[in-house]
Amino acid sequence: MMDFRLKYFISYAVFVTTIFPTPIYADSGISGRRQPCTNENEPVPVSFLKNITNCFNCICKNGFVECESESCPSIDDCYILVQKATGGCCDKCKECVYKGVTYSSGTEWTHPDDPCTHFKCLAGVITESNLQCYTPCSSPHLPGPGQCCPTCAGCYLNGQHIPEGREVSLSEDPCVICRCTGNRLMCVKKACPVLQCPKTKQLQLQGECCPRCTDRMKETHPIPGKCILARGFHPHGKQYNADLCSKCTCHNGTSVCRRNSCPVLECAPEYQEKPDFECCPRCMRQAEVRSTCKHEGKVYQNNETWSNGPCRSCECRAGEIRCALVQCPQTPKCRTNEKLVFIPGQCCAKCVENPAVCTVYGDPHYKTFDGKHYSFQGSCKYQLTKDCVDNVFEIRVTNDARGTLHSAWTKTVTLKMGYIKVNLGQKMRVKVNGTRVIEFPYEQYGLNITKNKKEGITVDTDIGIRLSWDGNNFLQVEAATKYKNKLCGLCGNYNNVFRDDLKHRDGRNMSDNEVWKFASSWRVGGSKACTRPKDEIKRPLSISDACIRRPSAKCRPLNFSTDVFSDCQSHLNPEKYWEACRMDMCECRSKFCFCESFTAYARECQRQGIELPNWREQTNCTLQQIQNRTQLAIREARLLQHERTRKEMMRDYPGLLHHHRLQKHYKMRSTRAPPPPLFN
Repeated sequence: MMDFRLKYFISYAVFVTTIFPTPIYADSGISGRRQPCTNENEPVPVSFLKNITNCFNCICKNGFVECESESCPSIDDCYILVQKATGGCCDKCKECVYKGVTYSSGTEWTHPDDPCTHFKCLAGVITESNLQCYTPCSSPHLPGPGQCCPTCAGCYLNGQHIPEGREVSLSEDPCVICRCTGNRLMCVKKACPVLQCPKTKQLQLQGECCPRCTDRMKETHPIPGKCILARGFHPHGKQYNADLCSKCTCHNGTSVCRRNSCPVLECAPEYQEKPDFECCPRCMRQAEVRSTCKHEGKVYQNNETWSNGPCRSCECRAGEIRCALVQCPQTPKCRTNEKLVFIPGQCCAKCVENPAVCTVYGDPHYKTFDGKHYSFQGSCKYQLTKDCVDNVFEIRVTNDARGTLHSAWTKTVTLKMGYIKVNLGQKMRVKVNGTRVIEFPYEQYGLNITKNKKEGITVDTDIGIRLSWDGNNFLQVEAATKYKNKLCGLCGNYNNVFRDDLKHRDGRNMSDNEVWKFASSWRVGGSKACTRPKDEIKRPLSISDACIRRPSAKCRPLNFSTDVFSDCQSHLNPEKYWEACRMDMCECRSKFCFCESFTAYARECQRQGIELPNWREQTNCTLQQIQNRTQLAIREARLLQHERTRKEMMRDYPGLLHHHRLQKHYKMRSTRAPPPPLFN
């Protein structure tokens, strides 16, 4: 059996753990490690979890299996819960049966012949009432077919514009709900449903329309045909009063209650009263009628409106303040690639999809916009990503072999958008249209380029593209959601499916064993762009598996629980970055290539909201240290390449060696005549 902890906010992580014979509780202890996965953003069948319960859906998120419980219907106002069926997932309220039709708890409907007669089923009780109309305009439109209440042209209430499909309530009578549909505003007051719980178990919060049950219990021994209401058991056919406003009849286990609808109140709450033994509240008589209102020290004239933020607007009417409050829907549950945000000027939060991110690091390793990891060591110039539909922008990268036989690193980055060209080079050099940028921030041509000595260069554009470059070989590209299904290149096509990211320039999908064919199809520029000339026609030798499998002490912080990345390792699987780190250290002249995988992992952790403020100091991977080591490695590589080229020339042209020796000899003895020419 696998043990895992169920978090109170119904978000679950799957762990591989030890065996426990005891049941699983929400606060049970946890041991073991999280279950890894590779099919990012796709469903994961977890067989051992299905043996425990069928009530979880699992997906692969950040390299780990994340599970959430199935969505269950609301049981907020239920007093008695029906026993779960065998294998059932959700607690549920008792259903209602009315005229042979079964209704789930929470269902609302109107009479087919009278749209003003409203029914609602709630936990085995059906409440029947008449809708009360409220008309906040002087020239309303008559109700349309199937409608009960008149409508007002334009969606304005107390000076506030109501967005299409949004609901608002009145502060003086929160049971009045106004909704904008088709630029028409309809306001309706519904009677509160009869609750199954007794009065002592009911609570009504300030500003809310209806009371709710504060307690709930499970039905252990159902009584067929009997109705349970408050503390009473009623047989079929019996009539009884639920309260001063409601008369009920038991129909085969369902209480059908006819409730009087209270009129709409247009006075402020402080001027409302509810006499004893009466069903509805009423407005008290006021001694005088005023023509002004005072709110927060400011005086408003009659019919004047004002706003109290994006969610609330008010109007002065006959000396009384009338306010409309926007009713936000239940807080949405965002998907894995979304976040909940409050947009300035808007009242309610909504889920907004995060920008897609493509990352390039190390001996180039790539993580595409859709989350696929792969490695490609070509040493030429390539199309990293491009808007292949509207041609809004293009990003190219030039790779440098640095004198190695197997490896390559990103050397320069070029962003093109219209007539603007931005070049990012080594040592954090930046050019815009060929001119070196000296002062930062740089704000021209829709660009905002900033420089941070600790993290590098950031290029923000007004077209929804953002680049982060560390001046060595780490690059991160953010693309706004408007580019979904428009991109092509080494970063994939950005369609939220990682399986088709290795798409050849001609449209064919390549397998994981055909990465070289896929990436080479996106090569741009001529043969001079390749620092290893044969790379344009032939794949370079691969790094030996023995070297990749060899453990590297420098990479240990990624795969072991050290203080460096421990805060993030349970949220983002470091396995891919650890593999990349070991590969990078195989042919690393600077001996600091591990820093590149560390940088990529730390940046991704930051995107997940996990800060690692001291990781650079803890690993000695400061940007200055990386730059110094990188430039030293580049100089060594150039010398090595020069020496390698000289030896090849000597091998291919033996006479050149004799000529070279003669040149050296006569250079030492400048008084002698120069050597004869090599070729006639």
